Amino acid sequence: MATYDILIADDHPLFRSALRQALTLGLGTDVRLVEAASIAELETWLGEKNDWDLVLLDLNMPGAYGFSGLVLLRGQYPQIPVVMVSAQDDASVVVRAREFGASGFIPKASTLEVIQAAVRHVLDGEEWWPPQAFEAVALSAEARAASEGLASLTPQQFRVLTMVCEGLLNKQIAFELSVSEATVKAHVTAIFRKLGVRTRTQAALLLQQMESVPLA
Repeated sequence: MATYDILIADDHPLFRSALRQALTLGLGTDVRLVEAASIAELETWLGEKNDWDLVLLDLNMPGAYGFSGLVLLRGQYPQIPVVMVSAQDDASVVVRAREFGASGFIPKASTLEVIQAAVRHVLDGEEWWPPQAFEAVALSAEARAASEGLASLTPQQFRVLTMVCEGLLNKQIAFELSVSEATVKAHVTAIFRKLGVRTRTQAALLLQQMESVPLA
């Protein structure tokens, strides 16, 4: 029987523990679980191994702006299925998760049995969605363009973009990432080109769109 490698990305230790319990009970010895408490930790694990069988991704993770973590994952690691996990489970959130390429959505209020069933479905190559995923909620053209632009960024460019959005100067970003200021400037230029923006403010606004994606 196959052994599954699953990455749990959530900043709440109690919920990570609950997911670990559900998956251990549901899949037994046939699962290896690794936890990440931030987008930075998630990227570290993905950098070391890119053939995870599943990533369970919290919607609101440190280092991410809403759906930006999902968009980054789908852009850089399209071979890895991602299931969103969130306490926010209204139709607009679930539909957006589906539109941005997730393989499923597990509300945090779900029972252990539902979590186990959802994970089994996705590991079997299927998808798992609560009923609200199919309600009529449309994404705006701006939101789609923002998603495509973010998906084209490298993980390092995404890191630089989040720091730009936090108001850090190039020299501060260079210090944080242990690179030269010239390297940061090159990243910023590439980011602006990929996102179709000209200023740091425009880039920040585009990334923040992923927090509350406007409807059409």
